[in-house]
Amino acid sequence: MGGLEDSGPPLKRVKESSGEAKISFRNSICFESPASSLGVPMPRSLHSQGDGAMTGTTGVMRKQEFVKIITRALYSLGYNRTGALLEEESGVPLHTPMVSRFMKEVQEGRWDESVVTLHEIGVSKDDVKSASFVILEQKFLELLQKGRASDALNTLRNEITPLGINVNEVHKLAARVVFHSSSAPSTNGAVPVSSRADVLEKLEKVLPPAVIVPEKRLEHLVKLALDVQRDSCVFHNTFDSEFSLYADHQCGRNKIPSQTHQILQAHSDEVWFLEFSHNGRYLASTSKDHSAIIWEVKEDGEVFVKHKLVGHQKPVSIVSWSPDDSQFLTCGQEEVIRCWSLHSGECLQVYEKPGLGLISCGWLPDGRGVLSGVTDKSIILWDVDGRELECWKGQRTIKISDMAVTSDGKRIISICRDNAILLLDRQAKMERLLEEDQVITSFSLSRDNRFLLVNLINQEIHLWSIEGDLKVVSKYKGHKRSRFIIRSCFGGSDQAFIASGSEDSQVYIWHRSTGEHLVALPGHSGAVNCVSWNPANPHMLASASDDRSVRIWGIGSVGFKSSIANTSSNGCSNGNSNGFIRRSFGRR
Repeated sequence: MGGLEDSGPPLKRVKESSGEAKISFRNSICFESPASSLGVPMPRSLHSQGDGAMTGTTGVMRKQEFVKIITRALYSLGYNRTGALLEEESGVPLHTPMVSRFMKEVQEGRWDESVVTLHEIGVSKDDVKSASFVILEQKFLELLQKGRASDALNTLRNEITPLGINVNEVHKLAARVVFHSSSAPSTNGAVPVSSRADVLEKLEKVLPPAVIVPEKRLEHLVKLALDVQRDSCVFHNTFDSEFSLYADHQCGRNKIPSQTHQILQAHSDEVWFLEFSHNGRYLASTSKDHSAIIWEVKEDGEVFVKHKLVGHQKPVSIVSWSPDDSQFLTCGQEEVIRCWSLHSGECLQVYEKPGLGLISCGWLPDGRGVLSGVTDKSIILWDVDGRELECWKGQRTIKISDMAVTSDGKRIISICRDNAILLLDRQAKMERLLEEDQVITSFSLSRDNRFLLVNLINQEIHLWSIEGDLKVVSKYKGHKRSRFIIRSCFGGSDQAFIASGSEDSQVYIWHRSTGEHLVALPGHSGAVNCVSWNPANPHMLASASDDRSVRIWGIGSVGFKSSIANTSSNGCSNGNSNGFIRRSFGRR
């Protein structure tokens, strides 16, 4: 029923033998001397294999590279004897004798000798310069640490500066000499110096991988393979801990929360909005019955009423959780904003503007400020005690409005016109407009602040990239919307899915990247107004409906439970930074 239109555009030290010692690198790699720890000669190159010998089922891997990467992985894992055995049996040494000598010189702090050896290894002039800078910088710092400022200065002037690279770093090193000379004697030795293992790690990054095989290269290749499998898995919705190297990864449709696990019936009228807390342990729902309910999610997935909160004189349109989930905001429909304690359910603060109504709410990421949209189309910033701190006047919002604040607190996002969303940069004092051809009814901000999910009056959902140039990267269709505000959300593992309510009483789910419509979930008997995916549990989804219920969706064929709450009202509500006002919707 739905689809996507792409209109444009994720030294563990080797035990020393009685002969020469081995030198290890970054606590994991060992560099052989002429005699190995096993008392056998160093690996000899097998000429029969040849440097170009290939291996693998399709013959795309060079055998020597493959063996070296495995050897490197063995040393990284601490299997030093096994790594040495592989070098011996394969005849493929991890490093050439020249490179091993170079590393030993670096490890022992023989800087001048290591620079000479570096020139003999056979790398490009640029690589020699970059590696020489790393070596000589360490030489400079160690001299300075030993109190030999004059020798350090000579190294800087006569060895480092002539390289002609990293000018800014050279200036910083010069400043260290000045600082060291002007410091009290007791602080002269306090010069930050990297360990020699760290120096070897830096050299690994500037020298070609054929010279020094990168640490954890095998792990990196395996991770890339897993990433490819994850990205190609349409129904991928599992934790990374469930991956196995024994078989190719492929999730089935059963990993999408599509089974009703609970029906929550504690509201006495239409349920307009709901949102999980950041930690996924609580769910807030709001209703036309003027109340909000906080539901607690137990470890076994069961959901129970924690607080039923009253105090608003009008339907409660939205909620917004504080950054630490200890408090939350509720916004009455063009009324006031109330701040509540999650622990006690008590109302802690009321935010109001005499003669005007508040229509949306959100938190600053430090939890010290509250934002609200106002019926006069302005946006107000309050402190937690209800004092107005700042006001952005003009066409900043409209009466049917969502609001979001990026996690760095820099940008406020709000619907400012029927077909436009305002991106207000508080720090740079800049504004950008995201403009659609159709009327915008709601939006949702992705967890990484890079995307907006925009619902339109024409029964389409557009995914906008808001980094750099504003552009639509995906479109989703299939759900029904004719009269009311229908809300959508990101969700699942890495927010790889899009879920939406619909006026045909179903929940719709699409694959975010491909736009493929995956499933429509029947069950409600009225329009589904809002959906929320548990951020801590990719297998839990909640939906709110005009049928006065909240449904909890999960995986697995378990019998669902119906919860009809008889709770006393103690006045409290919950919040979400992306608010909406539920009412018949038409072009204004």
